[in-house]
Amino acid sequence: MVQKIEKKERMKIQRAQMPEQAPEERVRNFNEVPHGLTEEQALSEAQRCLECKKAPCIDGCPVEVDIPAFINLILEKDYAAAARKIKETNSLPAVCGRVCPQEEQCEIKCVLAKKFKPVAIGHLERFVADYERENDLVQIPAVAPPTGKKVAIVGSGPAGLTVAGDLVKLGHEITIFEALHKPGGVLVYGIPEFRLPKNIVQAECDAMRDTGVTFENSTIVGKMDTIDELFEQGYDAVFIGTGAGLPNFMGIEGEQLIGIYSANEYLTRSNLMRAFDEEGYDTPIIRGTNVAVLGGGNTAMDAVRTSKRLGADHSYIVYRRSEAEMPARAEEIHHAMDEGIEFHMLTTPIKFIGDEEGRVKQMECLKMELGPPDDSGRRRPVPIEGSNFIMDVDLVVVAIGNSSNPLIQSTTPGLETNRWGNITVNPETMQTSRPGVYAGGDIVTGGATVILAAGAGKKAARAIHQYLTNGAKPE
Repeated sequence: MVQKIEKKERMKIQRAQMPEQAPEERVRNFNEVPHGLTEEQALSEAQRCLECKKAPCIDGCPVEVDIPAFINLILEKDYAAAARKIKETNSLPAVCGRVCPQEEQCEIKCVLAKKFKPVAIGHLERFVADYERENDLVQIPAVAPPTGKKVAIVGSGPAGLTVAGDLVKLGHEITIFEALHKPGGVLVYGIPEFRLPKNIVQAECDAMRDTGVTFENSTIVGKMDTIDELFEQGYDAVFIGTGAGLPNFMGIEGEQLIGIYSANEYLTRSNLMRAFDEEGYDTPIIRGTNVAVLGGGNTAMDAVRTSKRLGADHSYIVYRRSEAEMPARAEEIHHAMDEGIEFHMLTTPIKFIGDEEGRVKQMECLKMELGPPDDSGRRRPVPIEGSNFIMDVDLVVVAIGNSSNPLIQSTTPGLETNRWGNITVNPETMQTSRPGVYAGGDIVTGGATVILAAGAGKKAARAIHQYLTNGAKPE
């Protein structure tokens, strides 16, 4: 156990800087960029926690992790116990420690953040989760006696996995139906290897399988079976966590040209189908020389950084607002800049131009200026007349957001949706308009974060358990 020091001394400790691959090295591989904290760094960082009595950091965590408790276990050098403490409320600590925006959630609530840098909660979460896995210390959690109740979960992304992890421990029989050939949802098809190694996701799913969860991959609910047919097969409740996988396009001239991908297709080919590994896989993907990625979110950063690793000479972010309005995490923007990504801010495409073979070769753009804020709270981009210019591009990736795939909604009578096609729910219980049917994650909110999807899954799991246990009627 580490000897604790006085609080005044703790505040003098500098926040640990996680080591990472040098930019000039990492742009030539798909290995994870950050290496993770060393044990010495983790212990130093854990000392910075002030052990607040009210622990506002917990209030900022969508899955209610007891943050001071797991950090205290780090100081006791019981890293596996720290990981298990997190898993009491979060089934995916190794994932969340890597991709969740802690700076906008638990860390922003940290008392230290008022005058200093907050405790690196996400880095510590990753440290203990990795320690537990790498040292073969993962334990199957205690499972309650079987209840005889069956729950079908549609989609194995962060929302579905969270529901499964919570409900299986309560004794319910859980089956996850996944449309793709591997579980993980957006964690495997959307997030690149250099941000979230796929063996991490697989390990989390394997642990869930060991706990008793059944995975049915390559199963498209809405096509092979409908929600109603799942009930006919004996399921007592259904959770829909199918995400927002329908890509949005700009609807401008030339968008049908060869060499224009949605971010979904581009990243799925590289991540899930491993097109970057030419020796081990036969997945085709266009490797552009001048690549433009349209958008300013985390998906855009993932796509543009992928293009650099696939050999592009020039990888551009083309975004209609300024950097201050970009929704991507500051860390992802910083990494992209370090890697030589070229940013064209206050710029929007208005036309794609093709060659005689129907392949994109240029993109006509307009410069923008910022006007008053719009509904998102960000300043609205306004075109500058006469500012047209041409960019040479041979690959374009459109990363301007996604909509909900309408398959489940169109095959489930009585399932209410909003004007965007997202499933409407009671925000406290995630109950849909259909009895026994719950939903959460991007299928409800539209594109959001992994941890918010997990938080929705946690709410749904509580409500489903009450529904199954008490026979409570849906609200």
